[in-house]
Amino acid sequence: MTDVVTGAVSAGNWRRGAGIAGIAIGVVAAAAATGVAVERLTVSRSVRRKARTALDAAGPYGELRGTSGTAVADDGTALSYEVDEPGDFGGTGEPGPGPGSGRRGPFRRRATAPTTVVFSHGYCLNQDAWHFQRAALRGLVRTVYWDQRGHGRSARGPVASAAGEPVSIDRLGRDLSAVIDAAAPEGPLVLVGHSMGGMTVMALAAEFPELVRERVTGIAFVGTSAGRLAEVSFGLPAVGVNAVRRVLPGVLRVLGPRAELVERGRRATADLFAGVVKRYSFASRDVDPAVARFAERMIEATPFEVVADFYPAFAEHDKSEALTGLHGLPVLVLAGEQDLITPAGHSEAVAERLDGADLVLVPDAGHLVMLEHPGTVTDRIAALLVRAGALPAGTTVNGYGTERAPSRTAGDGG
Repeated sequence: MTDVVTGAVSAGNWRRGAGIAGIAIGVVAAAAATGVAVERLTVSRSVRRKARTALDAAGPYGELRGTSGTAVADDGTALSYEVDEPGDFGGTGEPGPGPGSGRRGPFRRRATAPTTVVFSHGYCLNQDAWHFQRAALRGLVRTVYWDQRGHGRSARGPVASAAGEPVSIDRLGRDLSAVIDAAAPEGPLVLVGHSMGGMTVMALAAEFPELVRERVTGIAFVGTSAGRLAEVSFGLPAVGVNAVRRVLPGVLRVLGPRAELVERGRRATADLFAGVVKRYSFASRDVDPAVARFAERMIEATPFEVVADFYPAFAEHDKSEALTGLHGLPVLVLAGEQDLITPAGHSEAVAERLDGADLVLVPDAGHLVMLEHPGTVTDRIAALLVRAGALPAGTTVNGYGTERAPSRTAGDGG
């Protein structure tokens, strides 16, 4: 029999591989499934469907739009982005202090354009994941939001199965460079990345150090990692994690071309899927149901073949050395204390490599901390923008930037 682990599964036994994947993924979903099963005993499927529809209508999340554009990656992939200009949405319209103010050493540079803040989202999300931060910063500073390849409105691009190169974090760093060239070709930059988006920023720094030296005035890493992701347990017993790691890469390669079958399965198990999303996205018991549904919609919208394209890249990701090129920059490193996807220890490791980085660990927060505690994240990003010279000191962000949940920062001794 062909070995599933190596991915060389024949057409005759791919269903067996799918069965093994189901068992492994079932182990991952067990904790969430318990609560979902109880709910299924008391609430009919039609009622649950109506509830999801009502939440979709009630939550105006993901509806913010700006000036759209398309960047072209070096392999020809079309990458969608949007720009919010200062003053376009009722903000002051005033640019921040002179570019490079407060900078020292090799990073100081005079520029001719306002600072642009570029937001990079995580795996299985899209640019709308920054909804709350976008609502708060509109009109105050020039911002760019983009969809990683295969996500949101961006094209999937060539992949290994189509004689292209496999998706890698290095590839995403080059994609970010293409977006910067198209959407912010001049002026200072502040880079903000969540999870895979933070890894994308690290890859950009590794491959384009001159860009960082000449133009980047600040960086925010949110719920991300510089490597060793293969060691993450996802809050599961070792036996469950090992089962998933043995079979999942090969099964994803097998099922990738049969995406329609997998999508039908996802739709049929929507209730279980919602429980898994909530467990691995949030830690708060009182997270807004509309926000939880918003996160679920973004993940649902990511095609299965894209999930399969990206998954192998995380085990190979290692950008610890790239962080050395960021010394001297204002850096924010923020994570949820109960993040099961990229545990807070990974953010602590990033901060340790960056002298002077502002480390913020948010209590009662999971992986999607920017949705779960939007005010805390927005306030910390705004503080970074002040340090980077993108906003004047004393700037007050409106909307979702006024909530101040308690957080533990480096130096608190906790």
